[in-house]
Parts: sequence; C-alpha cells; structure tokens
Amino acid sequence: MFDLLIKNGTIADGSGEPAVVRDVAIADGRIVAVEPKIAGDAREVIDATGKLVTPGFIDVHTHYDGQLTWDSELLPSSGHGVTTVVTGNCGIGFAPVRKGSEDWLVALTEGVEDIPGSALHDGITWGWETFPQYLDVLADREFAVDVATQVPHSAVRAYVLGSRAETDESATDEEIAEIARIVGEGIGAGAVGVGTSRVAAHRGSGGEILPGTRAAEEELLAMACAMRDAGGGVFQLVPSGVAGGVEGQPGEQYRAGLGRRDANTLSSEIEMMRRLHRATGQSITFTFAENLTLGAEEFAKARALVAEAGRSGERIYPQVAPRAIGGLISLATYHPFMGRPGYVEIADLPLPERARRMSEPSVKARILAEEDLPVDSGDPRKHTHLTLQRNLANIYSLQDLDYEPDPSTSMAERGRLEGRDPLEVLYDQLIADEGRAILIWFATGFLHGNLNRIGEFLADPQYVMGLGDGGAHVAFICDASFPTFLLSHWGLRRRGPRFAIEGLVRKLTKDLADLYGFDDRGTLAVGKRADLNVIDLARLSLTAPRLVADLPSGAERFIQEARGYVATVVAGVVTRRDDRDTGARPGRLYRRRSATVPDSVVVQSTPVR
Repeated sequence: MFDLLIKNGTIADGSGEPAVVRDVAIADGRIVAVEPKIAGDAREVIDATGKLVTPGFIDVHTHYDGQLTWDSELLPSSGHGVTTVVTGNCGIGFAPVRKGSEDWLVALTEGVEDIPGSALHDGITWGWETFPQYLDVLADREFAVDVATQVPHSAVRAYVLGSRAETDESATDEEIAEIARIVGEGIGAGAVGVGTSRVAAHRGSGGEILPGTRAAEEELLAMACAMRDAGGGVFQLVPSGVAGGVEGQPGEQYRAGLGRRDANTLSSEIEMMRRLHRATGQSITFTFAENLTLGAEEFAKARALVAEAGRSGERIYPQVAPRAIGGLISLATYHPFMGRPGYVEIADLPLPERARRMSEPSVKARILAEEDLPVDSGDPRKHTHLTLQRNLANIYSLQDLDYEPDPSTSMAERGRLEGRDPLEVLYDQLIADEGRAILIWFATGFLHGNLNRIGEFLADPQYVMGLGDGGAHVAFICDASFPTFLLSHWGLRRRGPRFAIEGLVRKLTKDLADLYGFDDRGTLAVGKRADLNVIDLARLSLTAPRLVADLPSGAERFIQEARGYVATVVAGVVTRRDDRDTGARPGRLYRRRSATVPDSVVVQSTPVR
C-alpha cells in the first residue's frame, strides 16, 4: 500500500521539460512510481486533475537562523510551496558563540537584517557554543520544511577575534587558520556552505561594522579551501559594490545619509570570486541586481564577467529576485515622515487615531513643511525615512498588488500630473484606510519602469533564484512570496513576455538543488524524496501583505499569504492543505553527506512570446 497517491496531475518534474499528465505514488517518504496510471491502494489519494504537480521549492536565502530555535512552521516561506530552506546567509548567524557575547550577536543581526532585537532576545533558546553544537540543537527539532545551514563568517570572526571583530580589523595568519578550522568543522558537521557580506551598509544596531566586511582575499580563500577539504559546499556572499557607493568613485552613497562606501567595485569582486573558484573548485553564489547607484557601465562590466565565467565552465551564479526589491511603506512601520517633529508627537497614538490626526489640515501642513530631526545613529534603519524621501519616483501604491505598475503612477509622476508636491501625494496615500494602506519602494530591478531586465536574468541559466529574506527585514519586506510571484506573474498574468511554467519550476527546484548538492530532491523522479506541491494555477495568487504580532515579545512582521496551493508535501507528509498548515512537522535538519560536485546549471527557461 502506498502512503500517498497523487492522481491525474500535470507533472512539471523540475527538469524544464514539457509537463505531462501522470500519477505519483509515495511510500516511506520517497517517490516510488511516476506513471500514466498507477494501480494500488493508498492511505490517502489526492485527485490532481487539472492541477500542476511540482517538486517542492527550495528557498536558499532566508535568515531563519534565530527563528529556527522557536518556530516550527517557518512562515512565510512554508506558505509558498517551499519544502527546503537554507540559512546562514550573508555571514549572519548565532554560532559559534562565546558565553556572554550573545547580546552582541543579537545587536548585529538586529541592525543588519532588521529583525527586532526583542524577538531575538526572547525567542532564541541558545544552549550551544560551537557550530556543530548548534546543528545538534536543530537536529532535535521538527519543522514544516527541511532546514539546511551555512557557516556564518561574521559569527566565526567574532568568535576568533573577540572585541577586535567589532572594528573589523585584519586577522593574523593564526586567526585566519582558526577561522578556516571552524568553517571546516561546520562543513564536516553537515553545513552546506559558508556565507559572508562585504557591503559597508551592513551594520549592527549600534552602527558597528559587520565582521568580515573587509576581510582580505586570503581569509576568504582559506575558508573556501577549508570548505573544500571538509566535503565541499557553496560560498555565498553579498559582494562589495553591488549597490554602488565605492570608495574613490563619484556617486551617491550606498545608503543616503550614512556616509559609508564599499571598498571594492562589483566587477573586481566578481574577478575575486573567479580566483576563489579556480583555486578551490567550490560553487559561488552572490547577490546581484540592477540599480541606479551601481551605474550602467559597472553593471554591464559585471554581467560580462559573469557571462565569461559561464563560458569558462566556472560555477559562479548571481542570485537574483523575480521582482524589484525595496521595501513596504506603511504608517505602522517605515515611512518618510518618521523624523518630522509633528509626526513624532503623535507617533504613539493608536493607528486609526494617528491617521485621523494626520488628516487634519493644520497637522498635515506642519508635518509637510518641517525639517527632519537629526539622526545620530549608524543604524541603517534610522535613515530609512530620508532614503524614502529621495526616492519618490520609485514609490507606488500597492493597493492593487501590482508589482510591475505603470511608471505614470509613481508618487513623483502623480505629483507632476496633479501639480502637487509628490511628498504630499504620498502623505495622502499613507493615511488612507485609517492608516492601513501599504505602498512599495522599488530600490532595485525597476530602473527602466518595468521588469524586463529581470526577465533577462530569468532567461539566463547562470542566474539563480533567491534573496527572499523570509526571516529578515520583517517589518519592511515580505519577499518570501517570491516563488508564488514567479509562477503567477511571469508564467501566467504578466502584461508582456512570459515564460513557460516548466522552466520557472526548474528555477525553483532542480537548479537550486544542483547548486547546493541536494541530490535527493529537486525533481519528481523515482527514488527522490517526496517533497512536492499540488497547485491550482488558475487560483494561484498573492494576498495583500499584513502586519501580524506573532514574533516573540509580540514584535510585528509582515506576512503575505498565497492562494492556490492544494497541497504541499514534505517527505511524503501533507504539511499544508488548501493554503493552511496541517500541523504536521516532518521536516528535519539537512546535513550534507558528500562532496559531490553539482552539475553546472545548463537548461534555460524558454520565453513565451
């Protein structure tokens, strides 16, 4: 008897090949048959007639490092067809940790990834020192998805350098050797890679620089060698210069008001990645997007280097998002008026009362006319209102959930057309619906007033899906909904060129499994782990983001739900049914088992013209 039989589904198996109608039989957490018709009894049968059946999606950039210790459902990712997540991104994490330095790691994460410190303090259970001990703690937990980890460079550096890490000093040869030893120890214990960040704007809540930001190439090479020697993995990084603002070059700062620039250009960082790859053979993935401050010339140079690496067979994969990245703007979270004295006076009022007061003509006139209070902090979050004020041409209403809006509807363009100050246009939008309205700022990916550039990335087999940040920036983004958006927008409803669903499914499954060496998942084939989705494509859609106070200490975060997931299955167990959690927790810690080098990603998504 089968445990689960999925009948008559349209199978997009993850390979990118055309979908076919098949039955899928599952027993003991594995796929045991994929055939046109499968006879036999099953404990549960799902009729998937007219539905799409896919492998479970893989989310490789989540920042759930702390959340893993208190939460088993792992929303938002688990609500969007994701069955495997990867943590330890961008060098951020909580292991290794010396007793007494826990608060420092929390402050670092609070600033860099905008996760409320109160939630981290109240939620993280601790109980480990080394990275293998952290994995042992996770191994005792049960989740709605499988969890894979990367060794976080910043935490390792803080562990080795102590207080010297706070100023990101250069490591000695002995310290580099110890950093490499710890990385190797983590890979040997089952981590799937190592993560680091090299951007100057990644700062802790006290303005402290992220350890490793300016680490020498020798240190990165030592970590990559240690990873290779311990079994292999993926080197993930946020490269210097990825958003412009490079030392010695003209142009806007990486983040307005911070006065900090990156040490290196993006193109020089890619050249460094190529050297690391050639020396160690390890796969590399890095954050990439087109944005105004990067500049057209540097963007073109970076893309050319990526293409050259691909032609040379180098496993270097830019990690991109399927829609523009920026931030959600609301009266309850971040908005351009947070530094205005008139707003500060009423900021603690309940949301509907605050919106009502702001609608009073005298209060509105005062707030719009005021200068912002000075910001005396290196915490990037404290400068967000200033950044938003300078980007009105890239801010739109999200009322219709349009992530590719007409440029004529931006706050700046609406102001021009209406003969009003664009900031006043935004003000009126912000206080609508008793202050519950949500707007969106597109910081990257929407430079040309459309998503065509992202379409180029989707069509290129070297570019992989990521950057969802499900556990990070919780009151500013909700990008863990990327998988649902990728399929529904690019595959179904986009106004303009779209892509075949089968190729998009591959972007979420096999490509990422190949990159991270997940050889037991990523395709629907006999012997593979039974992680899969049954999707009603006609209904597949996103709901509006909403704030919920479900983090430890009552901290708030945005949640964006999906509609259309008939079932999500992890290790043969239905974890979500009709877009709702079933309470089943078959997910476990994934430990890398071998040093098998993944095949290069070679199948291209086919555009539908």
